[in-house]
Amino acid sequence: MEKRISRQGSFSTQSGKMIKSIILIGGPQKGTRFRPLSFQVPKPLFPIAGYPMIQHQIEACLEIPDCREILIVGYYQPTPELKRFVQAMYQQHNISLRYLQEYSPLGTAGGLYHFRDQILRGNPNSFFVFNSDVHCDFPLQEMLTFHEEKTSGRGHVILGSGANSKQAGNYGVIGQNEETQEVIHYVEKPETFVSNVINAGVYLFTPEVFKVIGETFQSNHADLEDTSLRSDYIHLERDILPKLARSGTFFAYQLSQDNKWCQIKNGGSAIYANRLYLRQWRRKYPERLAVNGDGLPEIVGDVSIHPGAQIHPSAVLGPNVYIGNGVAIGAGARVKESIILERAELKEHCCVLHSIIGWDCIVGAWSRVEGYPSDPDPNDPLALVASDSLFNEEGRLNPSITILGEGVSVLGELMVLNSIVLPHKEINYSFKNQIIL
Repeated sequence: MEKRISRQGSFSTQSGKMIKSIILIGGPQKGTRFRPLSFQVPKPLFPIAGYPMIQHQIEACLEIPDCREILIVGYYQPTPELKRFVQAMYQQHNISLRYLQEYSPLGTAGGLYHFRDQILRGNPNSFFVFNSDVHCDFPLQEMLTFHEEKTSGRGHVILGSGANSKQAGNYGVIGQNEETQEVIHYVEKPETFVSNVINAGVYLFTPEVFKVIGETFQSNHADLEDTSLRSDYIHLERDILPKLARSGTFFAYQLSQDNKWCQIKNGGSAIYANRLYLRQWRRKYPERLAVNGDGLPEIVGDVSIHPGAQIHPSAVLGPNVYIGNGVAIGAGARVKESIILERAELKEHCCVLHSIIGWDCIVGAWSRVEGYPSDPDPNDPLALVASDSLFNEEGRLNPSITILGEGVSVLGELMVLNSIVLPHKEINYSFKNQIIL
């Protein structure tokens, strides 16, 4: 059985401290590079290693004994899927967990400021803030210890990750004092090289941060005489973090090189995050991983299979594969580096490599669905998953994984290579490097 972490709804703790966590999920106007997968489910609920994307962050928060409440903030409508997820997390862990919907897109700091009364209810000592699309083995307890050592619990901490010089400019970049780890400079997506340490999208703030956000809010409104043009939108990375730098209260805790980090911007990064979490399961939740045995399919490396899947014993799965509920896999099928979503059917002797097979898809017998690996450069320890756009400068599809949207049917004895297929299409011929609309 899996570990169950339960806690009471009261904000009081034995240590006398109280911590909250806020997960920023954005809204449907974001995540366009994640289509067609985000057509069927909000991106923050897309399953990675079998669990909704933000559940991994929630589980990391639950490992902190003093974490008493988790708030999910965003502009998504409270859909039935989102309501069910929040209710399921509350019932499983008995922790205060709520979704707070913004009245309009407010930005990564605007949402925090708008709901500041909810965040500060109960007088938390500090609170974590996560961007919902960042993933790693979250070192939250280490950040708390670092926070106490550097600021006596009164300052702020940002999680940093290494990146090579070419990729660092795609992210917020942290300039820090190498001896003290104080953040002395922060710039979002710089045009010239600043540092190899990037913003990993996880923060530990004290309530004092609301003074800085509030000053920015007042300044933004004071600058516009026309009240109809005033906006409550505040960008944490562009408007707030540069002001915290050089304040003497802002420090960077950096991930170790073996703690790999990624940001899920597209399907390729979802496959890589799937691999990272399956690797974590070996240590944290070994019961989530499939094993070899008589009458079972052959398992290679890390594989997670939902109990509701039906898989022929002659199939070969792995490494780095998740098989969802209701999936049927026929004799001799081969699946590697892929996510197979609910109720998909892989017929006999088909081959699926580096792909995401959507809900209710069918891959015909002897067909091959294959994408291009989106892995970081193995020869560069600071390399990250590429976050390139779909198309290159020549207008051609960049090499990436293959994605079949919901309800796609691939007939038998065909090849679909490095392509994206929108939902509910029937594929009756082979193709590569295409988007099928």
